[in-house]
Amino acid sequence: VGQAIAGRRDQVFLVSKVYPHNASRRGVPEACERSLKRLGTDVIDLYLLHWRGQYPLEETVEAFERLREQGKIRRWGVSNFDVDDLRELHNPDCATNQVLYNPVQRGIEFDLLPWSRQRGLPTMAYCPLAQAGRLLQHPLLAEIAERHGATPAQVSLAWVTREDGVVAIPKAVAPEHVRLNAAAGELVLSSEDLRAI
Repeated sequence: VGQAIAGRRDQVFLVSKVYPHNASRRGVPEACERSLKRLGTDVIDLYLLHWRGQYPLEETVEAFERLREQGKIRRWGVSNFDVDDLRELHNPDCATNQVLYNPVQRGIEFDLLPWSRQRGLPTMAYCPLAQAGRLLQHPLLAEIAERHGATPAQVSLAWVTREDGVVAIPKAVAPEHVRLNAAAGELVLSSEDLRAI
């Protein structure tokens, strides 16, 4: 990633994570420094706690805030938090919660997504194409994609991001994937499509 963004850092929104075993008052800044060095940059735009671990949330947040004050990170957030975790966190400076969400794995719709939406906390969906293979070969997605002149991946991305407050971070291994993923933002699924999915 450091090589890919060299010379174009101002064009990139850079997200990194800290593992829970590094989420202490001392561990967070040390992990951040290692990430900054590997990435060849002096600031991370969004720094996430990968999931909860042994350290109290207050300690991790205190370390995040110190990094922000020092200009090493611009914002911080969490990943894989459920409603109880977010209630305990209860911090308006949390920028996002990154969670698993796609047409196959949609457990967050029952409580986490409505809770986050009510509070204006953006949700960042990882694996929005599931593990890609089976989901993207599903006949229903292929049918909807054909109706819209799109790909099944674009249909899945459009479904994940159909409401405000949800962003998707699909994997892209080639420039063409990036273009196709971006074009999914223009795809508007019908109510019939949404019901079917």
